[in-house]
Amino acid sequence: MSLSLDTKPGPLVLGVVAVLLFAVAAATAQNVPAKGISHPKFSAAVASDLSLPLRSLAPAMLPRFSSTGVAAPEFEIRAERGPVVRDKGYSRDGALQRTPASAQLRGAAPTIPAPLVTFEGLSNQDNFNIFGGRVNPPDPNAAVGPNHIVEMVNLTVGVYDKQGTMLLGPFDIGALWQGFAVDDCTDPSGDPVVLYDRFADRWLLSQFTTRGLGDPTLPFYNCVAISATGDPTGAYFRYAFPTTEPGGVFFFPDYPKYSVWRDSYVLTSRDFGPTVEYGISAYALEKSKMITGDPTARSVKFFIDSAVVPVNLIGDGLLPADIDGPRLPSRFAPIPLVGTQDDGFVYGAPNDALNIWDLFVLWKATPFASLTFRGSFPVAPFDSVFPCGVVAGTAPDGRDCLPEPGITDGGRFLDTLSIRQRPTFRLAYRNFGFFESLVTNQSVEARPGVSGVRWYEIVRILDHFYFVAQQGTFAPADGVHRWMGSVAMDRNGNMALGYSVVNGVDVFPGIRYTGRRRFDPPGKMTLGEGTIINGTGAQVTTNSRWGDYTSMNIDPADDCTFWYTNEYYQVTGIIGVNTAPWQTRIGSFRLPGCRKEH
Repeated sequence: MSLSLDTKPGPLVLGVVAVLLFAVAAATAQNVPAKGISHPKFSAAVASDLSLPLRSLAPAMLPRFSSTGVAAPEFEIRAERGPVVRDKGYSRDGALQRTPASAQLRGAAPTIPAPLVTFEGLSNQDNFNIFGGRVNPPDPNAAVGPNHIVEMVNLTVGVYDKQGTMLLGPFDIGALWQGFAVDDCTDPSGDPVVLYDRFADRWLLSQFTTRGLGDPTLPFYNCVAISATGDPTGAYFRYAFPTTEPGGVFFFPDYPKYSVWRDSYVLTSRDFGPTVEYGISAYALEKSKMITGDPTARSVKFFIDSAVVPVNLIGDGLLPADIDGPRLPSRFAPIPLVGTQDDGFVYGAPNDALNIWDLFVLWKATPFASLTFRGSFPVAPFDSVFPCGVVAGTAPDGRDCLPEPGITDGGRFLDTLSIRQRPTFRLAYRNFGFFESLVTNQSVEARPGVSGVRWYEIVRILDHFYFVAQQGTFAPADGVHRWMGSVAMDRNGNMALGYSVVNGVDVFPGIRYTGRRRFDPPGKMTLGEGTIINGTGAQVTTNSRWGDYTSMNIDPADDCTFWYTNEYYQVTGIIGVNTAPWQTRIGSFRLPGCRKEH
């Protein structure tokens, strides 16, 4: 039974309660030592100010190199740490969608709509033009407001109207931080996230700092900019929050992910110390003060120490819930953080599950905050350890996974990112009144040697009680790899899933999407498959990086239109000479059955 159904109490209530009681009983609450979670650490930003308008800052930022016309190498923007895992063979996927979409609709033809608009986004050529070199992976994501789209990638930003006209950019992310007291924020560091807060009509742009990677005596910061108005080309209130933890050690805040909540902006990161220290940090930032530029805006931070808390319960990251739609959660509703675990991975998980944590904050004169582990919620079996490297004929490094047309060197195959034990951006939240829904996804080995996308809908009732309402793995039996997804719901509960596609024969890296309607059979993407753009070239870099994340967003103007941002290739590079630039594409579509509010 899917609970993305009806927002009105009625006969559904008894069924919901029965499912809820069963789910609560089924959830596994592993013992989490209290000492493994730090006490809440409240602090103020180390620096804050109001910038000049971005439309003034960006043109003033000159290219950071003098072009010689010589082809430049492509650099890995962030060498992601984590264990190397050898594939032990395919284990079944318990939620694989085996019936074609048309059969799910009782003989009706698939009805996935064509895109409404698609246009070219930022590319790695922009990095070459600004920095004199290229970077990988791109980390493409975008946010959508009433009139604008803002895209961020490694290492640039662009502002567009909804017809795809670029209004500002491409410009270096560091341009936003010119003249800021924490000079580290002006560096081309990356891992950017951009969000639109519909409740405050503000834009959030972010990146971390990296100077401490080369000098262990230097701190790291999360650099966060909040637009002073609803105009993303205008001025920004700029903040720098330090990541020091515990005992004054400087921790690198890898893979930061942000979200919008009722009274907070939320941030999670995957933290590494100077030697073997590792854990997950969860922050809340005081939104009411940040949107007015108050320099006393506070943050609160929790650090979950992997040396004490079982590492399977935090994995390689937790995603914070990001609000879609016009309805806020209740004032006392905690902020969900969700992770994933695979019993076939090396972190010691006893079963395949979603791990849910609750972050709670009250921004009072004397603030209060807590972080609580809600439990491991079992899901249908999945296999996150893809046969990377083994199939490629190279040393298994967990990255060289998916073949591309014309690429015979297995060391240049693409990364599925399936072995990283975390769901992929975003954890999209929607309040339907009677219940709340959260949707997210991860890449898995859906069929033997074939990547697919496992997606989930989690339901919460009464602010505290969770269960997995439905789940499915989308991987049609056509030999095409689908991975690096992002998922969201519209106002009527229709769900859209976007992802990358490739195979080793005739499908170059491209961008597609699928969807389901509100009352369709649970666990199924029923509407067939649409295409944002077909790729016509292959990536030839040897670091194999892809993604590391994409974004499916819902348009606040109608709460029906989806906007998806991902990477693809038009041109194949020449191995040993230079690489063709990755590109990004932004596309919109609307699923059948979404009705605008009258």
